[in-house]
Amino acid sequence: MARYVVHVQSPCEPGEAFDFMADLTNFADWDPGVIEASQVVGEQPEQDAAFDVMVKAIPRPLVLRYQLVTFDRPTTVVARAQTPLLTSLDRITVTQADEGCIVTYDAELTLNGPLGLADPLVGLAFKRIGDRAADGLVRALEGRKVEAPAA
Repeated sequence: MARYVVHVQSPCEPGEAFDFMADLTNFADWDPGVIEASQVVGEQPEQDAAFDVMVKAIPRPLVLRYQLVTFDRPTTVVARAQTPLLTSLDRITVTQADEGCIVTYDAELTLNGPLGLADPLVGLAFKRIGDRAADGLVRALEGRKVEAPAA
């Protein structure tokens, strides 16, 4: 399993940051690995809504269908995508800060079946991909990277 976690302190109010992050169509605005994203189930981000997220992949783009499996506004959203090749689990938490909020983006990528043997190699690539996405998230939230918020 490859994992990437980033914490971004933002001047945004927690509800505003949550709404932006829970709407997976916004992935294309901050993650350079996302080509496009659209909501395909539901009218708005909510429990069981689904989004098709087209990501850059080799040899061609890959569409991942993410379902919101947890939706607890304004603090937590969990999105899960599964294909025969991989499972992606993205946890987004928003906590109140002295000024604004802290958004934590915690992404796990697991290769399924025999491909799981390549997980260590995927971890290296996932870090580079995550770093680029984190930079985009900092810009989108007009914030800065911080250490993990106190529990």
